[in-house]
Amino acid sequence: MYLNDFFDREIDRHERPERPIASGQVEAQTVSSAGFTMLVTALVLLFWVGYGIPGGTGWRAPFAGLALAATIVFYDWYHKENPLSPLVMGLCRVLVYITAGSAVVAALPEELLIAAAILLSYLIGLTYIAKQENVNQLRSMWPLLFLVAPFLYTLPLAVSDITVRVLYVAFALWVTFALSFLPRGQRRNVPRAVAALLAGISLLDALLIAGHGQTTVAWLAVSAFPVTLVLQRYVPAT
Repeated sequence: MYLNDFFDREIDRHERPERPIASGQVEAQTVSSAGFTMLVTALVLLFWVGYGIPGGTGWRAPFAGLALAATIVFYDWYHKENPLSPLVMGLCRVLVYITAGSAVVAALPEELLIAAAILLSYLIGLTYIAKQENVNQLRSMWPLLFLVAPFLYTLPLAVSDITVRVLYVAFALWVTFALSFLPRGQRRNVPRAVAALLAGISLLDALLIAGHGQTTVAWLAVSAFPVTLVLQRYVPAT
């Protein structure tokens, strides 16, 4: 988020002058220093997880972390005019899954890779919407079909488990609510739709976790959902 503001500072001066750097509330160098410091700190921790503790998973976690950091910087640097930016943003989230998994196990399970692919599809649809937030319109609706993938994948899981079924319905209702801000007319509010879909990632995480039998951990993921909504009141989601 910090680096996104840093790289967008010139565009924001014209399109969103209320943003912190554009409005002069903070220096661009301060923001970039903070952003890159956080990335470097995360990489140091991943190297420690890989090599500094007993039973460390070796090169996999820091390697995945380097790939994640590079993808984040690339997205922040070149996303405004990049037609593939929704895919790049999706890859950022995919690499979060892969980095976290690599920090715990030596070989990533197939279920995690499938979940990462499902999240990629969801993020492609979400990021496509986010690219239109400044003009508050959508040029095409078909990329929203990417949001369907999580429902197709988890439907068989929901049939056989009550917890997954409850989370499936909750996630479906929330995505429907988010998309209700997109039709034409005075109600259209693309930034609000984006913020809602971002908060919905917590519900999607919970749904995927519960679908593989980890009910307790799934409810921990659900608890991140209301926390995200509260924090969005103080830190804009987009």
